[in-house]
Amino acid sequence: MLVKIRSIANVGLETVPVDVEVDVASQGFPGFTIVGLASKAVEEARERVKTAIVNSKLDFPPRKITVNLAPADLPKDGAAYDLPIALGVLLASGQMVLPPDFDLTKSFFYGELSLDGMLRPTRGILLLGLFVQKDAPGGSIFVPKLSAFEAGAVAGVKIMAVNSLSQLVSHLIFQEEIKPFKTIVSEDVLDDEIAEFDLSEIAGQEQAKRALIIAAAGGHNLMMWGPPGTGKTMLSRALPGILPPLAPIEALEVTRVYSVSGLLSPGQSLIFRRPFRSPHHGISSAGMVGGGSNPLPGEVSLAHLGVLFLDEMPEFSRSIIESLRQPMEDGMVEIVRVSGHVKYPASFTLVAAINPCPCGYLGHPKRECKCSDRQINKYRHRISGPILDRIDLFVPVSAVEVEKLAITSGIKQIRISSKQAKEQVMQTRQIQKRRFKDEKRPLYTNSQMRNSDVKKYCLLQPEAENLLKLAADKFDFSARSYFRLIKIARTIADLSLSKEILPMHMAEALQYRQII
Repeated sequence: MLVKIRSIANVGLETVPVDVEVDVASQGFPGFTIVGLASKAVEEARERVKTAIVNSKLDFPPRKITVNLAPADLPKDGAAYDLPIALGVLLASGQMVLPPDFDLTKSFFYGELSLDGMLRPTRGILLLGLFVQKDAPGGSIFVPKLSAFEAGAVAGVKIMAVNSLSQLVSHLIFQEEIKPFKTIVSEDVLDDEIAEFDLSEIAGQEQAKRALIIAAAGGHNLMMWGPPGTGKTMLSRALPGILPPLAPIEALEVTRVYSVSGLLSPGQSLIFRRPFRSPHHGISSAGMVGGGSNPLPGEVSLAHLGVLFLDEMPEFSRSIIESLRQPMEDGMVEIVRVSGHVKYPASFTLVAAINPCPCGYLGHPKRECKCSDRQINKYRHRISGPILDRIDLFVPVSAVEVEKLAITSGIKQIRISSKQAKEQVMQTRQIQKRRFKDEKRPLYTNSQMRNSDVKKYCLLQPEAENLLKLAADKFDFSARSYFRLIKIARTIADLSLSKEILPMHMAEALQYRQII
């Protein structure tokens, strides 16, 4: 008997329907074969499915069983086909019969089985829900209960949260009803508690704090350089505390990436906190931009609409740093393999911290640098010109005066807190949201504007434009740097609630174009 069960395959962030065809032959030697470009994980489903059926007090047929995952030319990976294969075996062997009113063509089954028949959390549930919402409206999905919260964010889909294979069988034959899963998606807003540091804890560095606020408000790339111990890392790790929460449409974009990566915790729904990724400098190329035989998102995609922090950036290999070129420019990374290619979003804010030289004390007022000119040049050339040209804000972080560090100092120090900075950032983000509300493509911050958008939305006063032209001519800015300066000035103007870009906004933007 032949049975077809509907499921899906995730190719990057794209979802493709898959028919799990199960045939239990009445003749032939007993066997269990899976075909249809199945990976090792899918082939191992034979043992998982067989053991799960037996441990669920059901009968595994001692017959020739053939499973075909169609379309046959699409690579299949992962353990999510356990559930549809197990159900297909039970139906095709005749030991369970579906009621006449149950429509298999509008039901999708997806989930990994444990050996005891329980369903384990499975990655990609959100993508399944979005697929059914778009291509099979009114359809049902049968998924592991611990992963059902992902799909709970998708409207118009009937979600059946299943604990075990035996529970699913009881539901289908009307012995035990599984009620449709409902969840309320609460906006898990970004609060001060998730930030490792508060801006008020950092002594001095007022210019760096201002640059941090500009970077957060407009999504601009930032590089800080200075001697060790001056607060570069503290400033960077205080950044999550001033970032606004993700808007619902942004949250859906980020959660899709984490869902397909399997990084959502059981019971977790949409992610509303902006990602902050800080990879170690020993990371591989596949770990940074994504890859593998079954390409998965890398750190640049996991930082989508959030922050990618590279501490001690020159310590990363040259190839890793150069691989950031395309995602920094396009907000997208494309991974090409012989079997095909996938695309992942990678619109992140890069924050880099570097030392001025290998020993770190070049230009220090009190400590002597011991590096030779050759060592300094070699160290700085680890970061190429094209990468530097893609960074918007350059900020020197110098040694802090002892008076500012003294705990019992009589000098009253007024420091901006993360809460105050966050209010400024959120106000500026709202201005950008209203500005770009009519754009057809996703456009959330000033840094994402194309050249045509800059001409449309960035109104410069004649004095500000003349100042920019003089600076561009004197310092020989590239066309990319020219337009990036306008975007930075637009963000500075938004922070001051100005509709036009004034000369003082452009002057402040220009002071951040110092080249290390």
